[in-house]
Amino acid sequence: MSSLKYLASYAPSLQQQIAQLLSQNRLTDYLLQKYPTVSDIPNDAALRGYVMDLKNQYLKKSQPLSKIVFDKKIHVVNNALGLHSFVSRVQGGKLKNKNEIRISTLFKNAPHEFLNMIVVHELAHLKEKEHNKAFYQLCRHMLPGYHQIEFDVRVYLTHLEEKGEVYMSQSVINKT
Repeated sequence: MSSLKYLASYAPSLQQQIAQLLSQNRLTDYLLQKYPTVSDIPNDAALRGYVMDLKNQYLKKSQPLSKIVFDKKIHVVNNALGLHSFVSRVQGGKLKNKNEIRISTLFKNAPHEFLNMIVVHELAHLKEKEHNKAFYQLCRHMLPGYHQIEFDVRVYLTHLEEKGEVYMSQSVINKT
């Protein structure tokens, strides 16, 4: 049985189901059936537009974002799929605050739902810094199926580690 480190906090029965799909080489089919298309957000400019649309829809009164980018340095092994950082700098005798969102480049070639979940997660940090009940309520408000998609992202990461890439390129699977 594989380590299933991305699923360690889930019930043993769920872990066993995913391990069985892995051993039967059926995990790829599970992911492709549930999420057949990849995101159409290929670059930082498109990501910025997408994030700002969500922010304006759900968090109009939250602090502004100064930077929104895909970041190839974010590595899932470090338990990060995206990062929200709040930077304070002294600039011209004044304290300037900046919020930044960085999303792992891994999600350029992943299902749109996965990218959406990561963006929602990072946007929620604008209002709630900790992963507490209020944080997850906000995530569910912005994305009602948040917890299921988070689980499926973890299944996807398990697949990447154990079997390799599911979605070869954006043009391969973009069929509706």
